[in-house]
Amino acid sequence: MKYVFFDASSGLSGDMILGALLDLGVDHALFKDRMAGLRLPAEIAVRRVRRGGFSALKVDVHIREDRQVERTFADVERVILRSRFSGAVKDRAVAIFKRLFQAEAKVHGRRFRDAHLHEAGADDALIDVAGSAFLAEELGIGEFYSSPLNVGSGWVKTSHGVLPVPPPAVVELLKGVPVYSAWVESELVTPTGAAIVSTLVKKFTRLPELVYDRIGRGAGSKDFPGLSNVLQAFTGEARNFREERHVHIIEATLDDASPQLLAHFLERAFEEGALDATLSPVVMKKNRLGTKLTLLAEADKMDALIEAVFRETTSIGVRTFPVERRVLERRFEKVRVAGQAVGVKIGSLGGREVNVQPEYEDCLKASRRTGRPLKEIAQLAVREYFRR
Repeated sequence: MKYVFFDASSGLSGDMILGALLDLGVDHALFKDRMAGLRLPAEIAVRRVRRGGFSALKVDVHIREDRQVERTFADVERVILRSRFSGAVKDRAVAIFKRLFQAEAKVHGRRFRDAHLHEAGADDALIDVAGSAFLAEELGIGEFYSSPLNVGSGWVKTSHGVLPVPPPAVVELLKGVPVYSAWVESELVTPTGAAIVSTLVKKFTRLPELVYDRIGRGAGSKDFPGLSNVLQAFTGEARNFREERHVHIIEATLDDASPQLLAHFLERAFEEGALDATLSPVVMKKNRLGTKLTLLAEADKMDALIEAVFRETTSIGVRTFPVERRVLERRFEKVRVAGQAVGVKIGSLGGREVNVQPEYEDCLKASRRTGRPLKEIAQLAVREYFRR
């Protein structure tokens, strides 16, 4: 299974998502053939363009009829379900449209079944949404991630008049999504693009530590001076995407906690998922001796650890800040020492072993069972590993 990470620093739209995914290696003719299965009065053109000096793929959807068809959710669902796509593609496309219609119904004060598409376009939105779902399946993408979204600023002309950017439907769709405005006064995130990412994306985060094997670039319709209107899509094996490698430090200083309480809390911190936990002596205000508690934690473990600090120590406040961390590639093996199993942790840098350490608890257990010194067991474990 693969992941995709969208760099949405220039915003995103349905056609930008199509272009970025297509650029990851899907045959253009195959894409057009599958889209023809929707049986819409549309022609699709794929071309290479330049945006801000960079090459990207542009997908243009031309509706052959003079009048755009306004469709309700039931109309859209019927078009998708009668198509030749797999069940998974249909389910994903229907889920995206359901979210889009819910947003449209809410902002216009209508019942869900009466809502219909305007700016999202109907036919071209069907190609954007169904096409994105099909391309994701074709590429084997199972997990979607994205950077925070640059939504732009200013005003946009619609059939409802001039609206602020981001327009109401986009605002509704992006509840709970990190957004910001930078660089240009223009609409950078469209309702269709917002519906796709808010439905599919598992996590919105700044570019994390990842290993990717391809980059796709999808171009937007506008060419802004000083800004490349391009959506970048990074893809690779899902096991190589580790958003949680962005770690944080949690700190608290205490001058009224007993050593026994703090010793217990270190064990509790590891149970709650701390990567590291330390205690350091400090001099606090009024020259009081105290202790600084420092925890290293992945982002998804922070809330539980902070709650544990408040519940189980005398702290009434903590400090948190993100930090960068680099770690060796690690693997574990077992060796036999004096008839006892001892785990060995091997750290590698660029494929070369640079650190070999026996597991302390295994060495301690072997030392107690054999009556041999702990340091001797540790030395024998390392020696046994290199003899293999």
